[in-house]
Amino acid sequence: MAAHADTGTTYQTTLNAINGSGGSGSFTMTVNGNQATVDESFSGLADQFNGAAYPHVQHIHIGAQGTCPTMDADQNGDGVISTTEGAPSYGGIGVTLSTKGDTSPAAGTDLKVAPAGGSVDYHRTFTLDSKTMSALEAGTGVIVVHGLDPATLSQEAQDAKSDLVPSLPLAATSPALCGALTSMPTGGVATGTGSTSGIEDSGLLALGGGLLVAGGVLFSTRKRSTVNAG
Repeated sequence: MAAHADTGTTYQTTLNAINGSGGSGSFTMTVNGNQATVDESFSGLADQFNGAAYPHVQHIHIGAQGTCPTMDADQNGDGVISTTEGAPSYGGIGVTLSTKGDTSPAAGTDLKVAPAGGSVDYHRTFTLDSKTMSALEAGTGVIVVHGLDPATLSQEAQDAKSDLVPSLPLAATSPALCGALTSMPTGGVATGTGSTSGIEDSGLLALGGGLLVAGGVLFSTRKRSTVNAG
């Protein structure tokens, strides 16, 4: 069992490639009370799309097994673990790691506030809701960064539409990096891993709805994105 967030807890993980994205990164989040400060860095992901920086929506997923899916989750055999295929492992959205504004599940796929480019340095402080704090303490927090390079996918997957919003390609919403959070109370040792609590569906619904708002804006212009948001 992880220490309660109000005692001061650091959550950390290594971001590993999923779906053959070729990326990697690291993630640290320090929680004091309901305030969380994230320091994250990743590289090696899809960098450009139609001449502009590729946006990578990212989230703290919660409420499932607290793990990253393996290729066994690819139920339709197209070579890609889609967001919904991965959900039994990592759950729904607890927090949207946006560059500004809303951090709730409602902003889950607002591509206009997603970190963009193949390499990103991200720093932001925001407020956690009680549901996410409880999930972190229970060990079900997982960081997922989305967005694959279509050129690296099978032809079947390149031609496929997003499992969340058919107006976007499958590559735009599928997981690219994943890391299960472990906790380290201030001055302590790492504690807490995944649990087997039920899957939260609300975050996935928000993920789909946000894409309808975003509407396929796979565009902003940065090479390496450095985000310092308040």
